Amino acid sequence: MSLCHCGGPLPFERCCQPFHLGKALATTPEQLMRSRYSAFVTAQASYLLTTHDPETRQGLTEQVLKQSCEESDFVGLQITDVPPCEQDEGVVEFRAWYRQGKEILALWERSRFRRLESRWYYHSGEIQPAVKLGRNDLCPCGSGKKAKKCCL
Repeated sequence: MSLCHCGGPLPFERCCQPFHLGKALATTPEQLMRSRYSAFVTAQASYLLTTHDPETRQGLTEQVLKQSCEESDFVGLQITDVPPCEQDEGVVEFRAWYRQGKEILALWERSRFRRLESRWYYHSGEIQPAVKLGRNDLCPCGSGKKAKKCCL
């Protein structure tokens, strides 16, 4: 069995899929971030909408999210910072690596999460400058190989 799309140590069926199926709720912002990344990889638009803070959805629909999922070719997730939560707010900084043509780039974001009635939601994010993977960098897919010998 392969590991979960989020890069966690468990198979998808025991890591992020229970969140997508409504059998579990994320207990931390990082857990929600990882499950949302896996939802983008597996095109779980309903889950993405459900876990997006109602306050900041502003016209976001399942159709828009599904299209975004289908247009993305994610390669790997790298969590770069998870400061301690402050009551009902949390932050996760990550790089979501994706393939664009013959390059691998990263969506680098510092995301804010908010807990409402015991549930965590993605609230908003600050996009950082794009990062381009070098041919000799380790591939973000987790293979341990250089990018030029793997996903590039």
